[in-house]
Amino acid sequence: MKVLIIGYVWPEPRSSAAGSRMIELIELFRAQDWAVTFASAAALSEHRADLAALDVPEVPITLNCDSFDTFVSALQPDLVLFDRFFSEEQFAWRVERACPQALRILETSDLHSLRDARQRLLKAAQQACSSEAEKHQQGAVSATAVELFNVMAMDDMAQREIAAIYRSDLTLLISDFEQQLLREQFGVPAALLHHCTLMLIPTATVQPSFAERAHFLSIGNFRHAPNWDAVLWLKQQLWPLIRQRLPQAQLHVYGSYTPPKATALQNPKQGFHVLGWADDAHAVMVQARVCLAPLRFGAGIKGKLADAMACGTPNVTTPIGSEGMAGELPWGGAVVKDAQTFADAAVALHEDQDLWLQAQANGARILAERFDRQQSGQALVERLLALRANLPAERRANFVGGMLRHHMLKSTQYMAQWIAAKNRGAPGTSPEPQDKSKL
Repeated sequence: MKVLIIGYVWPEPRSSAAGSRMIELIELFRAQDWAVTFASAAALSEHRADLAALDVPEVPITLNCDSFDTFVSALQPDLVLFDRFFSEEQFAWRVERACPQALRILETSDLHSLRDARQRLLKAAQQACSSEAEKHQQGAVSATAVELFNVMAMDDMAQREIAAIYRSDLTLLISDFEQQLLREQFGVPAALLHHCTLMLIPTATVQPSFAERAHFLSIGNFRHAPNWDAVLWLKQQLWPLIRQRLPQAQLHVYGSYTPPKATALQNPKQGFHVLGWADDAHAVMVQARVCLAPLRFGAGIKGKLADAMACGTPNVTTPIGSEGMAGELPWGGAVVKDAQTFADAAVALHEDQDLWLQAQANGARILAERFDRQQSGQALVERLLALRANLPAERRANFVGGMLRHHMLKSTQYMAQWIAAKNRGAPGTSPEPQDKSKL
Protein backbone atom coordinates (compact mmCIF):
# COMPACT_ATOMS: atom_id res chain seq x y z
CA MET A 1 0.00 0.00 0.00
CA LYS A 2 1.16 3.52 -0.75
CA VAL A 3 0.63 5.98 2.14
CA LEU A 4 0.78 9.77 2.10
CA ILE A 5 0.87 11.60 5.43
CA ILE A 6 0.05 15.31 5.33
CA GLY A 7 1.42 16.83 8.52
CA TYR A 8 0.38 20.10 10.06
CA VAL A 9 3.99 20.16 11.31
CA TRP A 10 7.04 17.95 10.80
CA PRO A 11 7.12 15.24 13.51
CA GLU A 12 9.28 16.00 16.55
CA PRO A 13 9.26 12.91 18.80
CA ARG A 14 11.67 14.50 21.28
CA SER A 15 9.50 17.60 21.65
CA SER A 16 5.93 16.38 21.91
CA ALA A 17 3.67 13.37 22.41
CA ALA A 18 2.08 14.13 19.04
CA GLY A 19 5.49 13.77 17.41
CA SER A 20 6.10 10.45 19.15
CA ARG A 21 2.73 9.16 18.03
CA MET A 22 3.37 10.14 14.42
CA ILE A 23 6.68 8.27 14.38
CA GLU A 24 4.94 5.25 15.88
CA LEU A 25 2.35 5.32 13.09
CA ILE A 26 5.06 5.66 10.45
CA GLU A 27 6.99 2.72 11.91
CA LEU A 28 3.82 0.64 11.98
CA PHE A 29 3.10 1.38 8.32
CA ARG A 30 6.68 0.67 7.30
CA ALA A 31 6.56 -2.65 9.20
CA GLN A 32 3.75 -3.69 6.83
CA ASP A 33 6.10 -2.87 3.95
CA TRP A 34 3.86 0.05 3.00
CA ALA A 35 5.59 2.90 1.15
CA VAL A 36 5.22 6.12 3.17
CA THR A 37 5.69 9.72 2.03
CA PHE A 38 5.47 12.63 4.49
CA ALA A 39 4.43 16.06 3.22
CA SER A 40 3.98 19.33 5.12
CA ALA A 41 3.56 23.01 4.40
CA ALA A 42 5.31 23.89 7.69
CA ALA A 43 8.84 25.24 7.82
CA LEU A 44 11.50 22.61 8.46
CA SER A 45 11.96 22.46 12.23
CA GLU A 46 15.16 22.18 14.24
CA HIS A 47 14.12 19.10 16.20
CA ARG A 48 12.26 17.19 13.49
CA ALA A 49 12.70 13.44 13.17
CA ASP A 50 15.11 11.89 10.69
CA LEU A 51 12.48 10.51 8.32
CA ALA A 52 15.11 9.47 5.80
CA ALA A 53 16.33 6.89 8.34
CA LEU A 54 12.85 5.34 8.14
CA ASP A 55 12.98 5.39 4.33
CA VAL A 56 10.28 8.06 4.26
CA PRO A 57 10.68 10.88 1.70
CA GLU A 58 10.04 14.44 2.91
CA VAL A 59 8.02 16.57 0.50
CA PRO A 60 7.48 20.28 1.21
CA ILE A 61 4.07 21.41 -0.07
CA THR A 62 2.38 24.80 -0.35
CA LEU A 63 -0.99 25.94 0.94
CA ASN A 64 -3.55 27.13 -1.59
CA CYS A 65 -1.43 26.10 -4.53
CA ASP A 66 -2.27 23.86 -7.48
CA SER A 67 1.22 22.34 -7.30
CA PHE A 68 -0.15 19.97 -4.66
CA ASP A 69 -2.66 18.62 -7.19
CA THR A 70 0.18 17.75 -9.56
CA PHE A 71 2.13 16.09 -6.75
CA VAL A 72 -0.71 13.95 -5.36
CA SER A 73 -1.95 12.99 -8.83
CA ALA A 74 1.50 11.66 -9.68
CA LEU A 75 1.86 9.86 -6.34
CA GLN A 76 -1.62 8.23 -6.40
CA PRO A 77 -1.63 7.11 -2.75
CA ASP A 78 -3.91 4.33 -1.52
CA LEU A 79 -4.22 5.95 1.92
CA VAL A 80 -3.88 9.58 2.95
CA LEU A 81 -3.53 10.43 6.63
CA PHE A 82 -4.22 14.03 7.67
CA ASP A 83 -2.41 15.07 10.84
CA ARG A 84 -4.98 17.28 12.62
CA PHE A 85 -8.16 18.69 11.16
CA PHE A 86 -6.44 21.83 9.82
CA SER A 87 -4.64 19.66 7.29
CA GLU A 88 -7.87 17.90 6.34
CA GLU A 89 -9.57 21.24 5.68
CA GLN A 90 -6.76 22.42 3.46
CA PHE A 91 -6.01 19.31 1.42
CA ALA A 92 -8.82 16.72 1.62
CA TRP A 93 -10.82 18.17 -1.26
CA ARG A 94 -7.73 18.14 -3.44
CA VAL A 95 -7.00 14.52 -2.48
CA GLU A 96 -10.59 13.50 -3.19
CA ARG A 97 -10.54 15.15 -6.59
CA ALA A 98 -7.20 13.61 -7.63
CA CYS A 99 -7.46 10.23 -5.84
CA PRO A 100 -11.13 9.51 -5.12
CA GLN A 101 -10.49 5.88 -4.10
CA ALA A 102 -7.79 6.71 -1.55
CA LEU A 103 -8.68 6.13 2.10
CA ARG A 104 -8.83 9.43 3.95
CA ILE A 105 -7.79 9.02 7.59
CA LEU A 106 -7.81 11.81 10.20
CA GLU A 107 -5.28 11.65 13.05
CA THR A 108 -6.55 14.02 15.74
CA SER A 109 -3.53 13.85 18.14
CA ASP A 110 -6.05 15.23 20.60
CA LEU A 111 -9.40 16.96 20.19
CA HIS A 112 -8.38 20.57 19.71
CA SER A 113 -11.92 21.77 20.33
CA LEU A 114 -12.01 19.96 23.69
CA ARG A 115 -8.73 21.52 24.77
CA ASP A 116 -9.94 24.93 23.63
CA ALA A 117 -13.23 24.57 25.52
CA ARG A 118 -11.44 23.70 28.74
CA GLN A 119 -9.05 26.61 28.31
CA ARG A 120 -11.99 28.98 27.93
CA LEU A 121 -13.63 27.52 31.04
CA LEU A 122 -10.44 28.08 33.04
CA LYS A 123 -10.14 31.67 31.82
CA ALA A 124 -13.78 32.35 32.69
CA ALA A 125 -13.27 30.99 36.21
CA GLN A 126 -10.15 33.13 36.66
CA GLN A 127 -11.87 36.25 35.35
CA ALA A 128 -14.54 35.79 38.00
CA CYS A 129 -11.91 35.87 40.76
CA SER A 130 -11.58 38.97 42.93
CA SER A 131 -7.77 38.86 43.29
CA GLU A 132 -4.60 37.54 41.66
CA ALA A 133 -4.09 35.20 44.59
CA GLU A 134 -7.52 33.68 44.01
CA LYS A 135 -6.71 33.22 40.30
CA HIS A 136 -3.57 31.28 41.21
CA GLN A 137 -5.63 28.98 43.41
CA GLN A 138 -7.92 27.89 40.59
CA GLY A 139 -7.62 24.15 40.11
CA ALA A 140 -8.04 21.95 37.06
CA VAL A 141 -11.21 22.28 34.97
CA SER A 142 -13.68 19.62 36.13
CA ALA A 143 -16.56 20.02 33.66
CA THR A 144 -18.59 16.89 32.91
CA ALA A 145 -19.06 15.51 29.40
CA VAL A 146 -22.49 17.14 29.21
CA GLU A 147 -21.10 20.48 30.37
CA LEU A 148 -18.27 20.24 27.86
CA PHE A 149 -20.73 19.53 25.06
CA ASN A 150 -22.73 22.62 25.99
CA VAL A 151 -19.57 24.75 25.74
CA MET A 152 -18.33 23.12 22.53
CA ALA A 153 -21.54 22.62 20.55
CA MET A 154 -21.92 26.15 19.21
CA ASP A 155 -18.21 26.85 18.94
CA ASP A 156 -16.58 27.33 15.54
CA MET A 157 -13.60 25.08 16.27
CA ALA A 158 -15.74 22.14 17.39
CA GLN A 159 -17.96 22.47 14.33
CA ARG A 160 -14.93 22.50 12.04
CA GLU A 161 -13.21 19.61 13.79
CA ILE A 162 -16.24 17.33 13.93
CA ALA A 163 -17.12 18.18 10.34
CA ALA A 164 -13.61 16.97 9.40
CA ILE A 165 -14.29 13.74 11.32
CA TYR A 166 -17.48 13.15 9.33
CA ARG A 167 -15.73 13.91 6.03
CA SER A 168 -13.00 11.36 6.77
CA ASP A 169 -13.32 7.61 6.26
CA LEU A 170 -11.88 6.99 9.74
CA THR A 171 -10.63 9.12 12.63
CA LEU A 172 -7.94 7.94 15.03
CA LEU A 173 -8.36 8.88 18.69
CA ILE A 174 -5.72 8.33 21.33
CA SER A 175 -8.07 8.88 24.29
CA ASP A 176 -11.07 6.67 25.03
CA PHE A 177 -12.65 9.63 26.84
CA GLU A 178 -12.65 11.60 23.59
CA GLN A 179 -14.11 8.65 21.70
CA GLN A 180 -16.91 8.43 24.26
CA LEU A 181 -17.51 12.19 24.14
CA LEU A 182 -17.87 12.13 20.34
CA ARG A 183 -20.20 9.14 20.36
CA GLU A 184 -22.42 9.97 23.31
CA GLN A 185 -22.58 13.77 23.20
CA PHE A 186 -22.07 14.61 19.52
CA GLY A 187 -23.64 11.47 18.07
CA VAL A 188 -20.70 10.56 15.83
CA PRO A 189 -21.17 6.98 14.56
CA ALA A 190 -18.81 4.39 16.01
CA ALA A 191 -17.94 3.26 12.47
CA LEU A 192 -16.11 6.55 11.91
CA LEU A 193 -13.92 6.30 15.02
CA HIS A 194 -10.99 4.12 16.06
CA HIS A 195 -9.38 4.19 19.50
CA CYS A 196 -5.65 3.74 18.92
CA THR A 197 -3.26 3.98 21.89
CA LEU A 198 -0.09 3.74 19.80
CA MET A 199 2.67 5.87 21.27
CA LEU A 200 6.46 5.65 21.21
CA ILE A 201 7.11 4.71 24.86
CA PRO A 202 10.26 2.60 25.20
CA THR A 203 10.78 1.48 28.81
CA ALA A 204 14.02 2.74 30.33
CA THR A 205 16.36 -0.23 30.82
CA VAL A 206 18.12 1.27 33.85
CA GLN A 207 15.89 2.73 36.56
CA PRO A 208 17.67 4.13 39.63
CA SER A 209 16.24 3.31 43.03
CA PHE A 210 14.31 5.63 45.31
CA ALA A 211 17.48 6.51 47.24
CA GLU A 212 19.47 7.12 44.06
CA ARG A 213 17.02 9.71 42.76
CA ALA A 214 16.63 13.35 43.72
CA HIS A 215 14.48 16.40 43.01
CA PHE A 216 11.19 17.03 41.23
CA LEU A 217 10.85 17.37 37.47
CA SER A 218 8.39 19.01 35.09
CA ILE A 219 8.68 18.70 31.32
CA GLY A 220 6.72 19.81 28.25
CA ASN A 221 6.83 21.75 25.00
CA PHE A 222 6.45 25.44 25.92
CA ARG A 223 4.56 26.15 22.70
CA HIS A 224 1.72 23.99 24.00
CA ALA A 225 -0.61 26.25 26.00
CA PRO A 226 -1.53 23.68 28.70
CA ASN A 227 2.17 23.15 29.47
CA TRP A 228 2.88 26.87 29.84
CA ASP A 229 -0.13 27.26 32.13
CA ALA A 230 1.12 24.31 34.21
CA VAL A 231 4.54 25.96 34.67
CA LEU A 232 2.90 29.20 35.75
CA TRP A 233 0.70 27.37 38.26
CA LEU A 234 3.79 25.60 39.60
CA LYS A 235 5.68 28.86 39.98
CA GLN A 236 2.88 30.95 41.45
CA GLN A 237 1.09 28.49 43.70
CA LEU A 238 2.24 24.87 43.85
CA TRP A 239 5.99 25.10 44.28
CA PRO A 240 5.81 27.57 47.21
CA LEU A 241 3.50 25.11 49.00
CA ILE A 242 5.94 22.24 48.39
CA ARG A 243 8.95 24.27 49.51
CA GLN A 244 7.20 25.15 52.76
CA ARG A 245 7.29 21.46 53.59
CA LEU A 246 10.59 20.62 51.90
CA PRO A 247 12.85 23.72 52.13
CA GLN A 248 15.73 22.02 50.29
CA ALA A 249 13.62 20.63 47.44
CA GLN A 250 14.65 21.38 43.85
CA LEU A 251 12.43 21.53 40.75
CA HIS A 252 13.95 21.05 37.29
CA VAL A 253 11.72 22.41 34.51
CA TYR A 254 12.51 21.16 31.00
CA GLY A 255 10.84 21.97 27.70
CA SER A 256 11.49 22.56 24.03
CA TYR A 257 11.16 26.04 22.53
CA THR A 258 11.73 27.77 25.86
CA PRO A 259 10.67 31.45 25.54
CA PRO A 260 12.23 34.35 27.48
CA LYS A 261 9.12 34.58 29.67
CA ALA A 262 9.85 31.04 30.87
CA THR A 263 13.56 31.53 31.54
CA ALA A 264 12.59 34.67 33.49
CA LEU A 265 10.97 32.37 36.07
CA GLN A 266 14.36 30.91 36.98
CA ASN A 267 15.07 31.33 40.71
CA PRO A 268 17.79 29.06 42.18
CA LYS A 269 17.23 30.43 45.69
CA GLN A 270 13.69 29.05 45.53
CA GLY A 271 14.91 25.79 43.99
CA PHE A 272 13.09 26.64 40.74
CA HIS A 273 15.37 25.82 37.78
CA VAL A 274 14.25 26.40 34.18
CA LEU A 275 16.64 24.22 32.18
CA GLY A 276 15.08 24.34 28.71
CA TRP A 277 15.58 21.69 26.06
CA ALA A 278 16.36 18.13 27.17
CA ASP A 279 18.12 16.23 24.41
CA ASP A 280 16.96 12.95 25.97
CA ALA A 281 13.78 13.21 28.06
CA HIS A 282 14.22 9.74 29.53
CA ALA A 283 17.79 10.50 30.64
CA VAL A 284 16.61 13.35 32.86
CA MET A 285 13.34 11.65 33.85
CA VAL A 286 15.02 8.57 35.38
CA GLN A 287 17.09 10.80 37.65
CA ALA A 288 14.05 12.53 39.16
CA ARG A 289 12.16 11.14 42.12
CA VAL A 290 8.77 12.67 41.23
CA CYS A 291 7.32 14.14 38.01
CA LEU A 292 4.91 17.06 38.40
CA ALA A 293 2.27 17.65 35.71
CA PRO A 294 -0.30 20.14 37.06
CA LEU A 295 -2.41 20.44 33.90
CA ARG A 296 -5.49 22.59 34.43
CA PHE A 297 -6.80 22.10 30.88
CA GLY A 298 -5.93 20.02 27.84
CA ALA A 299 -6.96 16.94 25.87
CA GLY A 300 -5.54 13.70 24.51
CA ILE A 301 -2.88 11.55 26.18
CA LYS A 302 -0.01 13.17 28.05
CA GLY A 303 3.29 11.90 26.69
CA LYS A 304 5.20 13.23 29.68
CA LEU A 305 3.21 10.96 32.00
CA ALA A 306 3.69 7.93 29.78
CA ASP A 307 7.41 8.72 29.75
CA ALA A 308 7.40 9.03 33.55
CA MET A 309 5.83 5.58 33.90
CA ALA A 310 8.32 4.14 31.41
CA CYS A 311 11.15 5.58 33.52
CA GLY A 312 9.70 4.29 36.79
CA THR A 313 9.10 7.85 37.97
CA PRO A 314 5.86 8.36 39.95
CA ASN A 315 3.92 11.49 39.07
CA VAL A 316 1.40 13.92 40.47
CA THR A 317 -1.15 15.27 38.03
CA THR A 318 -4.77 16.34 37.67
CA PRO A 319 -7.81 14.53 36.22
CA ILE A 320 -7.00 16.35 32.96
CA GLY A 321 -3.50 14.83 32.98
CA SER A 322 -4.59 11.27 33.73
CA GLU A 323 -7.61 11.30 31.40
CA GLY A 324 -7.83 8.39 28.99
CA MET A 325 -4.72 6.64 30.29
CA ALA A 326 -5.44 4.26 33.17
CA GLY A 327 -9.03 3.09 32.75
CA GLU A 328 -9.96 1.35 36.03
CA LEU A 329 -6.33 0.71 37.03
CA PRO A 330 -4.77 2.53 40.00
CA TRP A 331 -2.72 5.55 38.97
CA GLY A 332 1.07 5.62 38.92
CA GLY A 333 1.23 8.36 41.55
CA ALA A 334 -1.55 10.74 42.50
CA VAL A 335 -4.43 12.46 40.69
CA VAL A 336 -5.65 15.62 42.42
CA LYS A 337 -7.71 18.71 41.59
CA ASP A 338 -6.58 21.57 43.83
CA ALA A 339 -3.33 23.24 44.82
CA GLN A 340 -3.02 22.12 48.46
CA THR A 341 -3.85 18.49 47.70
CA PHE A 342 -1.36 18.58 44.83
CA ALA A 343 1.41 19.80 47.12
CA ASP A 344 0.55 17.24 49.79
CA ALA A 345 0.66 14.39 47.27
CA ALA A 346 3.97 15.60 45.82
CA VAL A 347 5.61 15.73 49.26
CA ALA A 348 4.25 12.30 50.22
CA LEU A 349 5.60 10.63 47.07
CA HIS A 350 8.95 12.35 47.47
CA GLU A 351 9.39 11.25 51.09
CA ASP A 352 7.59 7.89 51.45
CA GLN A 353 9.53 5.08 49.79
CA ASP A 354 6.76 2.48 50.16
CA LEU A 355 4.21 4.82 48.59
CA TRP A 356 6.72 5.63 45.84
CA LEU A 357 7.36 1.96 45.03
CA GLN A 358 3.65 1.18 44.83
CA ALA A 359 3.12 4.14 42.48
CA GLN A 360 6.01 2.93 40.33
CA ALA A 361 4.45 -0.53 40.07
CA ASN A 362 1.07 0.98 39.18
CA GLY A 363 2.63 2.96 36.34
CA ALA A 364 4.32 -0.13 34.90
CA ARG A 365 0.99 -1.97 34.97
CA ILE A 366 -0.79 0.85 33.12
CA LEU A 367 1.76 0.73 30.30
CA ALA A 368 1.63 -3.06 30.08
CA GLU A 369 -2.16 -3.35 30.04
CA ARG A 370 -3.27 -0.15 28.34
CA PHE A 371 -0.45 0.61 25.88
CA ASP A 372 0.30 -2.74 24.27
CA ARG A 373 2.11 -1.67 21.11
CA GLN A 374 1.71 -4.92 19.18
CA GLN A 375 -1.98 -5.34 19.96
CA SER A 376 -2.86 -1.72 19.20
CA GLY A 377 -0.86 -1.68 15.98
CA GLN A 378 -2.34 -4.92 14.67
CA ALA A 379 -5.88 -3.73 15.43
CA LEU A 380 -5.28 -0.54 13.44
CA VAL A 381 -3.82 -2.35 10.44
CA GLU A 382 -6.76 -4.76 10.37
CA ARG A 383 -9.24 -1.87 10.61
CA LEU A 384 -7.59 -0.02 7.72
CA LEU A 385 -7.47 -3.09 5.48
CA ALA A 386 -11.13 -3.96 6.22
CA LEU A 387 -12.17 -0.37 5.53
CA ARG A 388 -10.32 -0.30 2.23
CA ALA A 389 -11.90 -3.61 1.18
CA ASN A 390 -15.41 -2.29 1.83
CA LEU A 391 -14.92 1.40 1.07
CA PRO A 392 -17.90 2.07 -1.25
CA ALA A 393 -20.39 0.63 1.26
CA GLU A 394 -18.75 2.45 4.17
CA ARG A 395 -18.99 5.77 2.34
CA ARG A 396 -22.63 5.17 1.38
CA ALA A 397 -23.40 4.57 5.07
CA ASN A 398 -21.79 7.89 5.98
CA PHE A 399 -24.36 10.12 4.31
CA VAL A 400 -23.61 13.09 6.59
CA GLY A 401 -19.94 12.96 5.59
CA GLY A 402 -20.81 12.90 1.91
CA MET A 403 -23.16 15.82 2.36
CA LEU A 404 -20.50 17.84 4.18
CA ARG A 405 -17.92 17.07 1.52
CA HIS A 406 -20.35 18.20 -1.17
CA HIS A 407 -21.35 21.47 0.48
CA MET A 408 -18.90 22.61 3.13
CA LEU A 409 -15.68 21.85 1.29
CA LYS A 410 -16.85 23.75 -1.76
CA SER A 411 -16.32 27.03 0.08
CA THR A 412 -12.80 25.95 1.08
CA GLN A 413 -12.10 24.75 -2.45
CA TYR A 414 -13.28 27.94 -4.14
CA MET A 415 -11.44 30.19 -1.68
CA ALA A 416 -8.24 28.17 -2.16
CA GLN A 417 -8.61 28.37 -5.93
CA TRP A 418 -9.17 32.12 -5.69
CA ILE A 419 -5.99 32.53 -3.64
CA ALA A 420 -4.06 30.34 -6.07
CA ALA A 421 -5.29 32.47 -8.96
CA LYS A 422 -4.33 35.64 -7.08
CA ASN A 423 -0.85 34.27 -6.43
CA ARG A 424 -0.49 33.58 -10.14
CA GLY A 425 -1.48 37.19 -10.82
CA ALA A 426 -4.79 36.38 -12.53
CA PRO A 427 -6.92 39.42 -13.47
CA GLY A 428 -10.00 40.27 -11.40
CA THR A 429 -8.61 39.21 -8.04
CA SER A 430 -8.43 41.47 -4.99
CA PRO A 431 -6.23 41.44 -1.87
CA GLU A 432 -6.28 38.31 0.25
CA PRO A 433 -8.65 38.47 3.26
CA GLN A 434 -7.12 38.96 6.71
CA ASP A 435 -8.81 35.99 8.41
CA LYS A 436 -6.97 32.90 7.10
CA SER A 437 -8.07 30.57 9.88
CA LYS A 438 -10.89 29.06 7.82
CA LEU A 439 -9.04 28.65 4.55
